[in-house]
Amino acid sequence: MRIEELVIEGFKSYPVRTQITGWDSSFNAITGLNGSGKSNILDAICFVLGLTDMSKLRCQNQQDLIYKRGAAGVTKASVTIVFDNSDRSKSPAGFEDQKQITVTRQIALPNISKYLLNGHKAQQQAVHSLFQSVQLNINNPNFLIQQGRITKVLNMRPQEILGLVEEAAGTRMFEDRKEKAIRTMSKKEKKVEEITSLLDEEITPKLDNLRAEKRSYLAYQKACTEIERLTRLLKAYQWTQIQEQVASRKDSIKEHALRIKELAEAKKAKEREGKEAEKQKEIVEKKRDKEIEKGGKLKGLEATVENGEKELARFVAQVEIKQSTIVEEEKKAAELEEALGEMNQALIQKREQVTRLTKTYTTVKDAQTAAQAKLATSEELLQTLITGLSSSQNNNNSSGGGYLGQIAAAQKRAADAKTEEDGAKMRLVMVEKELKEKEAKKKQLEKEGGEGQKALEKGRKEIESLRQQTAATGWSAEKEAEAGKKVSAARDEVKRLSEELASLRHSLTSLDFTYSDPYPGFNRNLVKGLVASLLELDPSHFDKTTALELAAGARLYNVVVEDEKVASQLLNNGKLKKRVTIIPLNKIQTNPIPAAKIAKAQKIAPGKVNAAISLVGYPEEVSAAMSYVFGTTLICADNESASAVAFDRDISLYSVSADGTAYDPSGTLSGGAAPSGSGLLVKVQKIKEVERKLEQARRVASGQGDDDRRAAWRTLARELEIKEHEVRLLEEQVGGSNAAMIGAEVENLKTAVADLKQTVQDAKTKQKEAADECKKLEKDMNDFKNNKESKLKELKAEIARQKSDMSKQNAVVKQHQKELQTAELELESLEKDIRSSAAEVEGAREAVVSVREELEQLQADVAQFQAAHEKNVAKLKKERATLTRFDEELADLDQVIKAKKQEIVDVDLEIQQAEHDHKSMDAQLTNLVSQGDKMEKKYTWIEDEKRLFGKPGSAYDFNDPSVDMKKMAEKARELEESQKGMSKKVNPKVVNMIDSVEKKESALKKMLTTVLKDKTKIEKTIEELERHKRDALEKCWTKVNADFGDIFAELLPGNFAKLVPSDGKDVTQGLDVKVRLGSVWKESLTELSGGQRSLIALSLILSLLQVKPAPMYILDEIDSALDLSHTQHIGQLFRSRFKGSQFIVVSLKEGLFTNANVLFKARFRDGTSVVERTAQRSASTMYDANKENDPEGGRRGRR
Repeated sequence: MRIEELVIEGFKSYPVRTQITGWDSSFNAITGLNGSGKSNILDAICFVLGLTDMSKLRCQNQQDLIYKRGAAGVTKASVTIVFDNSDRSKSPAGFEDQKQITVTRQIALPNISKYLLNGHKAQQQAVHSLFQSVQLNINNPNFLIQQGRITKVLNMRPQEILGLVEEAAGTRMFEDRKEKAIRTMSKKEKKVEEITSLLDEEITPKLDNLRAEKRSYLAYQKACTEIERLTRLLKAYQWTQIQEQVASRKDSIKEHALRIKELAEAKKAKEREGKEAEKQKEIVEKKRDKEIEKGGKLKGLEATVENGEKELARFVAQVEIKQSTIVEEEKKAAELEEALGEMNQALIQKREQVTRLTKTYTTVKDAQTAAQAKLATSEELLQTLITGLSSSQNNNNSSGGGYLGQIAAAQKRAADAKTEEDGAKMRLVMVEKELKEKEAKKKQLEKEGGEGQKALEKGRKEIESLRQQTAATGWSAEKEAEAGKKVSAARDEVKRLSEELASLRHSLTSLDFTYSDPYPGFNRNLVKGLVASLLELDPSHFDKTTALELAAGARLYNVVVEDEKVASQLLNNGKLKKRVTIIPLNKIQTNPIPAAKIAKAQKIAPGKVNAAISLVGYPEEVSAAMSYVFGTTLICADNESASAVAFDRDISLYSVSADGTAYDPSGTLSGGAAPSGSGLLVKVQKIKEVERKLEQARRVASGQGDDDRRAAWRTLARELEIKEHEVRLLEEQVGGSNAAMIGAEVENLKTAVADLKQTVQDAKTKQKEAADECKKLEKDMNDFKNNKESKLKELKAEIARQKSDMSKQNAVVKQHQKELQTAELELESLEKDIRSSAAEVEGAREAVVSVREELEQLQADVAQFQAAHEKNVAKLKKERATLTRFDEELADLDQVIKAKKQEIVDVDLEIQQAEHDHKSMDAQLTNLVSQGDKMEKKYTWIEDEKRLFGKPGSAYDFNDPSVDMKKMAEKARELEESQKGMSKKVNPKVVNMIDSVEKKESALKKMLTTVLKDKTKIEKTIEELERHKRDALEKCWTKVNADFGDIFAELLPGNFAKLVPSDGKDVTQGLDVKVRLGSVWKESLTELSGGQRSLIALSLILSLLQVKPAPMYILDEIDSALDLSHTQHIGQLFRSRFKGSQFIVVSLKEGLFTNANVLFKARFRDGTSVVERTAQRSASTMYDANKENDPEGGRRGRR
């Protein structure tokens, strides 16, 4: 980056806008009288570069930088620098694509400061980082040499000179870090002592006393806890026993009441049955008396009927056999016909394939033959050109080898092609003449022959059209076979999925809801189904199914319908097989959870609470029913979240945890083992998934999934098969006629004409190709004469390429030949299969007709015999009303009447005993309920924890083998006695006290470990910093020392200077300057003149600048102590040693700026500074008062 333009406005002595342009990319000088503002230009540049030390800008505060401190009406100072950024390799990161970078810094009263980067406001740190990235760090400058710097260097001690080298090497940061690390380590050591003292003197003794007190307190607390546990366990056991007895008594009372009611009803039923039996006895006696008067002949009828039944069974068996035979034969015939149709279609496709493959094979074979001939010709040409001999010479070819032989061969091919063309044209004339005669004869015969031939031609056109349409569908016999395989696989999948679905539905009989239509034409869409079957559940929520099932409860089995009318019709006329609860969508009332409650619940347990209805999917039309079922419940991830939201006063909603524990805001909890129907929703989702797959498989199996191409192809293929059959019949009819024979000859002649025309065209093409080849060969022959090697190389490459192509063509020909042979074999096999299948189809049809005729005759015989048999059966039934039946019936009725009377007596006794037991149980129940109520009032915790009584694994597990109630009671009495003496000796606050002290001890020990680790790391860091510092310092000293001597020798030829460690010391302890004038080394710099000492200081500064070259250097009157010759050497030094850097030098001596490429002159006029750029690099005119206002002296800086 180099300065292209500087704009100053309101800064120090530049009150108005001053634009300084035309900066040179290497050496610029600024001169002017004292007080003219030349150094203010350097201050302006440093101001933009971010200098914050006001003393270096020769002022006390920012207000001093504004023209006359703002008293002249100027309240703002602004400096802008336009940098050249065209060198991308040295561009700041992120600015590589910008050819210029503009940086502006502004200050204004009272205390406003800002930066602009390319016209946009930027942070000060961003601007500093930009400059630092190109070695322009203004706060640690190695590119800025201000007034007085030379004098300071002359008076430096060895340690200070070492500091300059360290600053150039960048090791100052190592020293700063080392000092900081040492201070930190000192603090760490002091901290270790403080922590150790605190632990030994205060924390450890106090902890020992508190731990002793804690042991006593824990023993007392343990006894109290054990007493409370035992007391609760004993009282819980006692209360549980009472409740079990109450429940047992209640169940017994209910059972006795029910038993009394059942006995009373049984008594009435038996009395009714006794009376009914007596009435029946009287009726039977009357019938018996009437039948005694009749007589019957049964034996003859029974024999006839028995024989008839045997004969009828024989007939029926024969009919069934015939029917099954017909079904099997028809099925077989249908399958054979379907297979035959598919084979015919495949035959058409296969013939088309063979024709296509034959044509393709012929094409590639001809191409192979041509390529072989061309390759042989090229090889022969190469041999001839190389050896002068050719294989054709062995055959006495008079044309010779090489290009001349090839040209002669090409000319011969052209002549042969011409001969072939002439012959084909002669044959074409004769064939066309014969064709005209045959066509005329054909027309005459067609007029005589009738409409048969027209129909045949029409049929052939239709066949051709159908074939084109079939090919255009994009479907084929191969694709049809593949689709058949998919259908077969889909049928197997349908069978498997159907079995799986039946198994799943069998496991969920509770979801079986069947009904009959309440009336004809009933719209079943009005019945939506069971709630459980309407749900859709995302697999990610399967872990919450138990909670959702508990939230819904029995409502999962409710039936959702459109309205209350449909519900009424189902209940009254639907013939339901079980009781159901129905939800009419138009009447159901919903009460959704307010959004505020859900938000608060999620705030109490973030990410763990969801509204139950938000976890399920469902059709929009049943949303009211779903809100009724799930709308008032929250589902929580764990028990803690469920408890917190259920019992919160602002929420107070029924909540269920993921494991199935339910929390009712009224205070009750339910849980334990999983509900009996657990997993219902998962099974329902599984059924739905299987149903979807089954429906998809059925569509594939039924062909519903076929695309339009396949359907169109199958339709066209059937039409094509029918049309081809019709055309074959027409051909058989027309084939023997004269018109048909002449028509065939005409078609053959037309084919011959087309072939001859193609032959003529091919002959012309061959002639053209031969002529082109002759021209090419003549050109190649001329080229060969001029450049033999190049042409041979080109010919060899061409032969290699032709061989490679020939190899590929051979593989292609073999592949096509193999495909053609395979297709021909497949075609032959398919034709044999079709003939065999056609014979089988005809045989199957004849078998079906024969069996049908036999079945019709047999059915007629069966009908006739069955009519006669039915008449005999009716007669037999009529005669079987015998006396024996009535006697047996009367005996049975007597036994029934006697048994009913005895049963009535027994029931009366049971009723009396049950009523007595019922009264006794009522008294016992009242007593037990009273005992339970008293215990609940005395021990209030029973109400909260009774849900855990007797639960396995809980604190109230009464069935645990280790729990002995008698021993527990004895142990509780002993603990209560020992507790009375311990209560006065314990300190109940010791736990809190020792906890805080132990935490403090743990923290101190942890802190001590951390401090010791930090101390070790700091010591290692110091050693590492020392090593890095020494390496960097020695490297920098070596370079600075070499440059120092070279620069001094250039400034003062014949002399030399160097930097050496102080006597008897290391390089890190200080550096001295040693000077040799001529051949004498000076003991001290005091032996030198003032100019020589200034040159020493300047040489040292310039050598330091070369350690890390910057893109720009700013020098302010560095030549004040030098004479003219030395200043000239400095200017030359800038040009030779700092190539690629831009120098901006303020000087009053002509010897320095005469070497500058551009000179800027500062003048002070009317209280303000102005700047002029001049090409006259002589300062003599600047002291001439008469020329001060001369406009020709240079270009004045624009305001």
